Amino acid sequence: MTTKPLVLTDELHQYVIAHGSSPDPVARDLIEETLALLPEKAGMQVAPEQAGFLTFLARLTGARQALEVGTFTGMSSLAIARGLAPDGHLTCLDISAEFTSVARRYWARAGVEDRIDLRIGPAAESLRMLPDEPYLDFVFIDADKPGYPVYWAETVPRVRTGGLIVVDNVLRGGRVLDPTAEADRAIATFNEEVLRDDRVDLVMLPVADGLTLARKR
Repeated sequence: MTTKPLVLTDELHQYVIAHGSSPDPVARDLIEETLALLPEKAGMQVAPEQAGFLTFLARLTGARQALEVGTFTGMSSLAIARGLAPDGHLTCLDISAEFTSVARRYWARAGVEDRIDLRIGPAAESLRMLPDEPYLDFVFIDADKPGYPVYWAETVPRVRTGGLIVVDNVLRGGRVLDPTAEADRAIATFNEEVLRDDRVDLVMLPVADGLTLARKR
């Protein structure tokens, strides 16, 4: 019995992927194309086990109305869309038409493009244009780190009671313990603010670069 997570070697990580999160051909090709086209930015793509977890969570919550803040080349949105209820709808917010053009091709290939609405522009502005009432079942936040407090502030009131918010990169490779870079300081501050937010129940998980799961009370 252990009281803390295992340190994943490359071999153990591949074992984890093979036994529950192994990408299908569409996701595998998306991973490979992202690495080939954008080698210096490919780390922005969610890990295969995160993608599987997002699909699982979307299905578990029976999500019909979902939101993603930060889409990149589409790995996480592909995962979420696949987990939505048959009449589900996912709104994706991103600032890059270039990166999301890759996403559009893979959404089409996976047959989920009809349930995704991509909106290009600053995420804060796009969020303020969404309906004000609490209608969202599922939210995934994975965009510019200094923007997290704004995205959180705009998102929580729009999530229904019992809805789920998933926030990525909350550990910043462990640098939240001693943050010096702007993005690391922003996440460390954000984590403390979220911890004090009495509108949600929280759990932080050491999945990939850290995920916070928040259930709206």
